[in-house]
This record gives sequence, structure tokens and C-alpha cells, in this order.
Amino acid sequence: MHVRKGDQVVVISGNQKGKSGRILEVDRKKERALVEGVNLISVHTKPNAQYPEGGIIKKEGPIHVSNLLHVDPKDGKPCRIGYKVEDNGTKVRISKRSGEVIK
Repeated sequence: MHVRKGDQVVVISGNQKGKSGRILEVDRKKERALVEGVNLISVHTKPNAQYPEGGIIKKEGPIHVSNLLHVDPKDGKPCRIGYKVEDNGTKVRISKRSGEVIK
């Protein structure tokens, strides 16, 4: 999968097109990710220890990873991901747009 927790991504299709954020969580089995500030849903909750008042809470809903592209570390535009094996034998992710290594 081309996305990992902590990556900066932009949404390329759907209702949330154009929004960007950091990935909070990835579900590899369902191929979905939670992106900070994207696809907000309203959840009705009863009062509990975390939310003593209860009520309606906004939180992120999952979005399919095929609708996400990485943000290029050099210019901040969407880019595809490639892989490269370095001299010491480690495999790293690189930006196809600029060739920069992605953390």
C-alpha cells in the first residue's frame, strides 16, 4: 500500500476532492485510511467518561486509499510514489515528481 500513518496526502476524487491532511490511521484489510480534517461525520454519543455531556461529535470517516495521493515534499503538489533500493540494501519510497525520498 502506498500510504502510511503520518503521511501528508491530498484527496483526488469524491466529495472531499482538493482537501489535504495527515493520515491518522490505515486499515490495510479494507484499504481505507482516516485523514485528519477530511470526510467529517457526525456521531451521536451517550454520555461517558470521555464525553460527559454526550451529544453530537464530529470525527473523521474512512476514505479509500485509491482516492489519495501523496504531497510532494519539494513543491507541495500531488505526486505518485515509487520505490528504490539504496546502496546499503534498504528500500525507500521516492516521489515520482521530484525524486525526493519520502521519510
